Amino acid sequence: QVQFVESGGGLVQPGGSLRLSCVASGSSFSIYAMGWYRQAPGKQRESVAAITSGGSTSYADSVKGRFTISRDNAKNTVYLQMNSLKLEDTAVYYCKAVHPMSRLAYWGQGTQVTVSS
Repeated sequence: QVQFVESGGGLVQPGGSLRLSCVASGSSFSIYAMGWYRQAPGKQRESVAAITSGGSTSYADSVKGRFTISRDNAKNTVYLQMNSLKLEDTAVYYCKAVHPMSRLAYWGQGTQVTVSS
């Protein structure tokens, strides 16, 4: 069974940047579609960005032009580069992996991102 561990969260001022990482244990990372989600206090979890096994990306409108998702299959890692951070980006960020055949989803434990002055 594959597991995912996020890191890279922290406290940053508005306008700052952070890079989140999600590392997979186990094999066959490259076949998974990967995504980043976030959940702010009192709100539902929402999709932020996604990347297919082939490298195609998509973004929520709220982060387009500011966030970039990428993957390094040799390192079993998916990244979320977050620039021009805003107060409303504050949330717990989770990575999600979906197996292409079974459609089973796996979640990481989350990493806190706090944007505050």
